[in-house]
Amino acid sequence: MSRRLLVAGNWKQNGTVASARALTAEIIAGLTKSGDGAEYLICPAFLHMAAVSQAVQSSPGVPLQVGSQDCGVHPDGAFTGDVGAGMLVDAGCSYAIVGHSERRQLFGDTDALVAQKFGVAQEAGLVPILCVGETLEERESGKLEQVIHRQLDAVLSTVWSLENATSTSLPVIAYEPVWAIGTGKTASPEEAQEVHHLIRSRLADNAGQISDQVRIVYGGSVKPDNAAELFAQSDIDGGLIGGASLKAPDFLSIGKAADQLMRNGL
Repeated sequence: MSRRLLVAGNWKQNGTVASARALTAEIIAGLTKSGDGAEYLICPAFLHMAAVSQAVQSSPGVPLQVGSQDCGVHPDGAFTGDVGAGMLVDAGCSYAIVGHSERRQLFGDTDALVAQKFGVAQEAGLVPILCVGETLEERESGKLEQVIHRQLDAVLSTVWSLENATSTSLPVIAYEPVWAIGTGKTASPEEAQEVHHLIRSRLADNAGQISDQVRIVYGGSVKPDNAAELFAQSDIDGGLIGGASLKAPDFLSIGKAADQLMRNGL
């Protein structure tokens, strides 16, 4: 497999410093230092980031990195409550999620603001994970393609140029069928693959063959019992995992499915 699978945990607004440390330690203990498996990422709450980063940095060789659940758009200054990209890098982050459906729906992040966050994260040296996805109403009304294209194009048309990108600097796309987040529902592997292919085709329209190197992960209720079948799809390059990432055995089980696929070259 040319694209390394990414198993990313979004912890959302959960836990304490102590529980975040404990969960990180349990995940680290379950990982191997072999370089032929998947890449792992955990995205704790801002307040827990320093403790989690310290634990990860104390375990060199383990394929685990730390990411942020969001990224502010301003440099240092009078922006009460915001967290800038430079602060995230300083705290040990390598990735930043932008445009998560909860940020879009609950906090009013527009396509334009998501694009701005994407650009700021990239400029600071973070790898953006751009979330795109449709609601149930949008899907049932036949607007899936329109929504996905709109959310992608907001970034592609302004801040993301793939023309000079390298495989190590490429952002990640996360497809989130909003109707499958926290509901226990999930798209079938075939349904998920169809949208992932749609996303990759849109990227190819803008940047040609390098779009084949962009990782597109699935963010719709990935669990230990569906991970292997989802990740085996040709355009699904791992998962952005919510609830299951808060239980180390479940997160590691999902990761083992990704590791096995990587080692089998699938």
